[in-house]
Amino acid sequence: MDKYTQLVSRGLGKDIAKKLGLPQPVVLRRHEPGQPLVQGPVLIQGSTAGADELASTLLAWNLDIRRHAVPKEKLGAIILVLDELAHPDDLEKPVLAAAASLRDLAPNARVITVSRTAASASTPEIAAARQGVDGLLRSLAKELRAGATGNGILLADGADTTSPSTLGALRFFLSGRSAYVDGQLLAVTSGAGQLPDDPEKPLAGKVAVVTGAARGIGAAIARTLYRDGAALVLVDVPAAGDHLAAVANEVRGTALQLDISRADAGQRIIDHAVERHGRLDLVIHNAGITRDKLLANMDAGRWNSVTAVNIAAQLRINEVLLASEHFRSAPRIVSVASTSGIAGNRGQTNYAASKGGVMGMVRATAPLIGAHGGSINAVAPGFIETEMTARMPFVTREAARRLNSLQQGGQPEDVAEAIAFLASDAAGGISGEVLRVCGQQLVGA
Repeated sequence: MDKYTQLVSRGLGKDIAKKLGLPQPVVLRRHEPGQPLVQGPVLIQGSTAGADELASTLLAWNLDIRRHAVPKEKLGAIILVLDELAHPDDLEKPVLAAAASLRDLAPNARVITVSRTAASASTPEIAAARQGVDGLLRSLAKELRAGATGNGILLADGADTTSPSTLGALRFFLSGRSAYVDGQLLAVTSGAGQLPDDPEKPLAGKVAVVTGAARGIGAAIARTLYRDGAALVLVDVPAAGDHLAAVANEVRGTALQLDISRADAGQRIIDHAVERHGRLDLVIHNAGITRDKLLANMDAGRWNSVTAVNIAAQLRINEVLLASEHFRSAPRIVSVASTSGIAGNRGQTNYAASKGGVMGMVRATAPLIGAHGGSINAVAPGFIETEMTARMPFVTREAARRLNSLQQGGQPEDVAEAIAFLASDAAGGISGEVLRVCGQQLVGA
């Protein structure tokens, strides 16, 4: 538990932290069933047809939409639509118009950009303008305060401002489900996807497998998917059998004691899901281990055990899944990577290599699963409050907590919320992507 955040988020503790120049994290607004999507009016900035279409669509969500700022009115969100940029000069007018309203953001507000991918640009000028949004958004996210976050949606060819997965990503970023996602840009790679009839049960009727589900982030994933309507098969090693059974009972799922590094793990998972639930729709690769050591002191046992569980097992299981007739109805795979695989971490060469491998696997598998109308993505957690991080030395733990834009550690539920979104049909037009859940780490890539 981060007692410091609780202490300085209100009253005398807040005043003392401010006077001493100490970090001032606030308690984040996280999702609770039945709560409003966003707290306060939503200002949509942009003069394009895409901005107009988006505003009309969001009005149907019963949001309080503004197309022009009202001075000193507290805003729940600003959506900056930049989908027709042709030159970097085009950024000035809409960006500075939005800037005039930043001081009016309420606590835990959202700023979201909607723009197009630079990779699909037809000229250097267009590419420069689109890539400029990346730097703009990441820098702005570091300026926001009081739990507010900034994230971006990138539209690839075939996607527009009202494509299903654009709207799905927008709902995710506006909501408390994205509380610990900050400074990230997520690409909508196609016009595929479908918004749920019931936003509170986006996984209704789906059967999901979660590996490493006995405790920590895995257990949080199981609880979140269950809350969202999924039927569950929970997988973990036999040694974790008691914990696994307890979580399975809690979410009314079935437990499968299995070492995922076994050669037959993929087929056993499919057989169990089909036998117990009649189908398989979603696979969440969460299982992972660490065996940390400086590379100069690394031995084959530590290296190979991490590789076997963290990446080789996923590759083998995915190969079986993609060949199976039981994994064909808009199948979705979500893997847990790590920011260590992006920025590196001292003493974790084996772990970082395996998690970097997960991200490479996700990108290369996207077209393969896309042939079946499916998707594959990854989440990359940063510092998350778990039993493992609770055992870190106090000074190291406190430094890790504060070295992000939100100045606090994330919760296992934050990772689970991102996974639940990427596993839903609302994210069907998003594939091959890596979404960081790290509060926008200030160190590393």
